[in-house]
Amino acid sequence: MSTTAQIAANQANAQHSAGPVTEAGKAASSQNRRIHGFTGRFGLMKDENGEEYTALIKALIDEHKPATVTESILVEKMAQHFWTAQRAIRLQSISFGNVEHPRELALYLRYQTTHDRAFHKCLSDLLKLRAERRKALETEKKAEIGFESQKRKEELHEARVRLLNAQAENKEMDTDIRGGIEAPLPGHVRIPYDALKRTVKEAFREAA
Repeated sequence: MSTTAQIAANQANAQHSAGPVTEAGKAASSQNRRIHGFTGRFGLMKDENGEEYTALIKALIDEHKPATVTESILVEKMAQHFWTAQRAIRLQSISFGNVEHPRELALYLRYQTTHDRAFHKCLSDLLKLRAERRKALETEKKAEIGFESQKRKEELHEARVRLLNAQAENKEMDTDIRGGIEAPLPGHVRIPYDALKRTVKEAFREAA
């Protein structure tokens, strides 16, 4: 903790400060008055190219192809953090070697690191969100395939049951017909059903 004497000394030194006098110091100080654009709401500085920023957003959209509102927001945030990190790098070059304000360089380095990390976090969130959405779609698709497969199995089962019923009815009818035709009549010879069946088929074939 600072002592009373140290506090008083700091206040006295602050009163003697006349601010930056070199061009590099003035440039850095002017950015300070504009709050650097590193915190709060994102916005372009007067000396920054809006067309370049628009091209950056377009390039990121073309690369990641956001499909939802949330994905679009993450892509836009990526552009903002990348742009702000580059701004910090430019200000580092202005502050480099500035003996008047040695802390400025450290400040811009910290802002660069902060926005670089924020960029990668947005990218990670985007990829994670996209993976979760893809997984949900795959699960839904598998459920639909399973439903269709089960429906197909039920249809095949019903078809087999109908076939078995038809075969049973046909066999029952065949037995009844066989019993009636092969039944011996007084004064007549028994006619085998199979022989009669072949005769009937040949008759229909000749007629056709």
